[in-house]
Amino acid sequence: MTRSVGVVIPTRGNRPAQLREAVEAVLAQHHSGGLSVVVVADTPDAEPAAAVRDIAEQVADVGSHRLRVLPNTLTPGLPGARNTGIAACDTDLVAFCDDDDVWLPGKLTAQVRALGDGGEFASCGIEVEHAGRRVTRLAGASTVTAGDLVRSRMVMVHSSTFLFERGSLWVDETAPAGQNEDWDLALRAARRRPIVQVDRPLVRVRWGGSHYATRWADRIAGLGWMLARHPALVEDPRGAARVYGQLAFSHAALGHRREAARWALRTFAARLGEPRAPIALAVAAGLVSAPTVLAALHHRGHGI
Repeated sequence: MTRSVGVVIPTRGNRPAQLREAVEAVLAQHHSGGLSVVVVADTPDAEPAAAVRDIAEQVADVGSHRLRVLPNTLTPGLPGARNTGIAACDTDLVAFCDDDDVWLPGKLTAQVRALGDGGEFASCGIEVEHAGRRVTRLAGASTVTAGDLVRSRMVMVHSSTFLFERGSLWVDETAPAGQNEDWDLALRAARRRPIVQVDRPLVRVRWGGSHYATRWADRIAGLGWMLARHPALVEDPRGAARVYGQLAFSHAALGHRREAARWALRTFAARLGEPRAPIALAVAAGLVSAPTVLAALHHRGHGI
């Protein structure tokens, strides 16, 4: 039996053209089990912004699929918006799509098929788009475990790839400024059962316009939140070094040289070969800027 799917698309209403493209790509998916889309406007006003409110009129042909636009009625921010959407769904499965990303043809069919009748959570490969260049990122496996997500953030296990059983999981709204709520959700899902990975690029993820891209203080708070919630991140040397290196880089980007050096030393102690530590020290010393480093990494489809 084909399961029905509800798709939650949070938006701040500041990029209507990209939002329209995201909605149209979801509605273009071929799915016989029933498909509904909930656009959740995370705006300061009680009602969605006009650009968001008019999205239903901008989409030419909804066909047999349902489309609704709702305000975020929970905690302001991305986690609350996602949970508002989940609560509004009455489907068997729930999927996420960010308002600046695009589902590619066949995404939903492949993931629903991979989940079968008993699967709980699925992701897929992605195509990272940055500055006109596209780079494919795959997991190299058909499943992703909690151990995998501890050792590496695994960028392809991206929120816009998530498809999971409704009612099994909710987004944690205590995530500082919404940072790492998707990584936390994937880790909790993988602890229940390995994530089913459809390992081919079925979502185009656009980098460069993220609301969180350079909010370094929020990144620091979000990484601290993850370390407190998931002790396995500290227990695994590779995972610990990666997070410590990200903290070192974030402090360096803010000009906090002493804190950057302290976290770089912790990074080296956890894993001597972790590259984020020397990169952070170079930024702290003024040898290279944080935006330059990020641009070079994003060009290759990687993040810090």
